[in-house]
Amino acid sequence: MFEQAFKQIDDILWKEAGCTTELDYTEQTSWLLFLKYLDGLEQDRAAEAELEGKRYDFVLDKPYRWDSWAAPKDRSGKVDHNKAKTGPDLTEFVNTKLFPYLQQFKEKASSPNTIEYKIGEIFGEIKNRISSGYNLREIIDVIDTLRFRSQAEKHELSHLYEAKIKNMGNAGRNGGEYYTPRPLIRAIIQVVEPKIGERIYDGAVGSAGFLCEAFDYLKNSKKPGLTIKDMETLQERTFYGKEKKSLAYVIAIMNMILHGINTPNIVHTNTLSENLADIQDKDRFHVVLANPPFGGKERQEVQQNFPIRSGETAFLFLQHFIKTLKAGGRAGIVIKNTFLSNTDNAAKSLRKLLLETCNLHTVLDCPSGTFQGAGVKTVVLFFQKGAPTRKIWFYQLDPGRSLGKTTPLNDDDLAEFVRLQKTFADSPKSWTFDLATIDKDTFDLSVKNPNGGEVVVHRSPEDILDEITALDAEGAEVLKSIRRLL
Repeated sequence: MFEQAFKQIDDILWKEAGCTTELDYTEQTSWLLFLKYLDGLEQDRAAEAELEGKRYDFVLDKPYRWDSWAAPKDRSGKVDHNKAKTGPDLTEFVNTKLFPYLQQFKEKASSPNTIEYKIGEIFGEIKNRISSGYNLREIIDVIDTLRFRSQAEKHELSHLYEAKIKNMGNAGRNGGEYYTPRPLIRAIIQVVEPKIGERIYDGAVGSAGFLCEAFDYLKNSKKPGLTIKDMETLQERTFYGKEKKSLAYVIAIMNMILHGINTPNIVHTNTLSENLADIQDKDRFHVVLANPPFGGKERQEVQQNFPIRSGETAFLFLQHFIKTLKAGGRAGIVIKNTFLSNTDNAAKSLRKLLLETCNLHTVLDCPSGTFQGAGVKTVVLFFQKGAPTRKIWFYQLDPGRSLGKTTPLNDDDLAEFVRLQKTFADSPKSWTFDLATIDKDTFDLSVKNPNGGEVVVHRSPEDILDEITALDAEGAEVLKSIRRLL
């Protein structure tokens, strides 16, 4: 049912001139799904309060609730189309009344962790791109049939939403920033091993893939099952994130909600605008899991917030993550593999900082094609803060095939890495590097596999061809979008 509903919505959005890509489809679906979810949440809370003989104060005033403007019901429980707004009346209400009303919640909220604040943030940053009130009515009618009150329903819907995020990531560079392959995330989490009671953080949260997968991991980590206190801890005091981009912020909130985290602790902000000197112990976390954007550039005033100044966004994020870890805290961070060998002063200083203040115990070298359309090779850095690095265990991931859209990374590809990492075992794909032999001037980590593997660092011709192919695909997508408008 959910899959067919999403297809219907996409087919309707295809008719809209303001919705030309998968990014637009996901954005518009997200704000409508959020309001449908909010209606269900409010109805559940009202029912619970009634059973306890209490009064429930609704977050939204009556005219702005889903069952008032979007889907008023008749006595049989079906949408009453005599009362439901449609056509120009519907778009006028949404654009001139609903969105302005929801935007004001940010100012009224008591803290950023409240549902009121999330409402204000979401509707302050996106806009309704569905210009036809008749198309909007069709979409609302489809979304109104969706139910995600039970865990089974949320689970199914979350998988479909993840598929939309993945398609969005394949639609172009901007979307690709939001999607990290879930098998890679699951492997990273298995190595870092977060525990219930620890605070987990992603300062470049994107679509919240790391936090959602960590939630699923922790839900299944305790036998025979979680206590009420455990669930309360997971819901309220475990997952934290920051996201700069408006669309990613909305998607992150919706993705976490569908995975079962009712009020996500996600803040809409530029993480790098925070001065490292201002971070105190109360701001630190036990676990950091992230895939920060790389290749981006930050303004000079942002770079002033960091002791090691660099125009490379990922280098600034890595400093932020080191600083935000508690003593003894663990991290799994995705970064471009050129970080291991870049010869600029910032890269050398950052490698020195990482090796001297943290135990960089594991480096996972990922093959080309791991990130579809990205055109770069990456590594995953696993480290623990508080003790210097003595030895690093390298693993060169080789799935035995070229990775691509039809042959993506899967959990089986990473099973050997997760298994061997537990004991830092040597194999044809893995080896240990003793830091006593490192060049103290460059701190170069581009070490060769002594068992015959390739150098960890330099881009291969395949990488370059992959990037050209990705750019060609992006150009074709733009042309397709233009043709739709003609």
